[in-house]
Amino acid sequence: MRRAVAIAVAAFLAGAAAVAVPHGMGAEQIGLALLAAAGIALAGALAARLAMEERANRRVEEARRQLVAAASHDLRTPLASLRLLVDSIDDGVATGETRERYLREIRTHVGVLSDLVDDLFELSRIEAGEISWSIRQVELGPLIDETVAAMRAQADARGVRVAAELPAGGLTAAADAEKVQRVLFNLIQNAIRHTPADGSVTVRARAQGGDVEVEVDDEGEGIAAADASRVFDAFYRGDVSRGDDGAGLGLAIAKAIVEAHGGRIWLEPGTPGTRVLFTLRG
Repeated sequence: MRRAVAIAVAAFLAGAAAVAVPHGMGAEQIGLALLAAAGIALAGALAARLAMEERANRRVEEARRQLVAAASHDLRTPLASLRLLVDSIDDGVATGETRERYLREIRTHVGVLSDLVDDLFELSRIEAGEISWSIRQVELGPLIDETVAAMRAQADARGVRVAAELPAGGLTAAADAEKVQRVLFNLIQNAIRHTPADGSVTVRARAQGGDVEVEVDDEGEGIAAADASRVFDAFYRGDVSRGDDGAGLGLAIAKAIVEAHGGRIWLEPGTPGTRVLFTLRG
């Protein structure tokens, strides 16, 4: 609104300056002329404001459509598989060991759907500020070591090495330990997915002024320039932000958590691969 007011004032001044005051025009006539100029300025400002709001609404609507389309896609895929599996069991086509295998696959797809719904719910709550945060001084070294150890089995299954490189002195940050660990899990998991066998994922942390900077460095395929600015968008379908086994919400949730802590998260190119960095207040 302030921008519209500024536009109106500028237009009024320009209009007033442009008003030709004939010799001998009385004060009342001058006032009417200025009122006319003010009316024209206000109308122009309102038109400009409406145009800006319309453009913003179009952007929001387009983002909403993309989100709904992406969510629908990620729901449709496991639902279609579930329907086929259930129909096969119901029709008696799948029996014996095949039936048991189909039941295991059904449980897997149900788990995928449950995780997707949980992630969507968590993301919406974080962005709406509806989560109660337990902020305290957290020792990041043990938290990072614990998270890396928990991800090692997944990394080993893909032939990827995962390790932490931490300074000798302790690093503390004002944070909710559980939520920061969720950020680390999401970033490390994403890094493992995009790192080839015999590659490595390294987690580092360091003091940066009054903040703490955490880095997850992988040796994956890197990020295309066109994807770099959008990898933290929910459901974005760039090759780096999502894989065949992910719903594309991990990085969006990580960003929401970091920003709720007053930090920031960004990407930098690695040699090779990608570095994801985020900050927390010390």
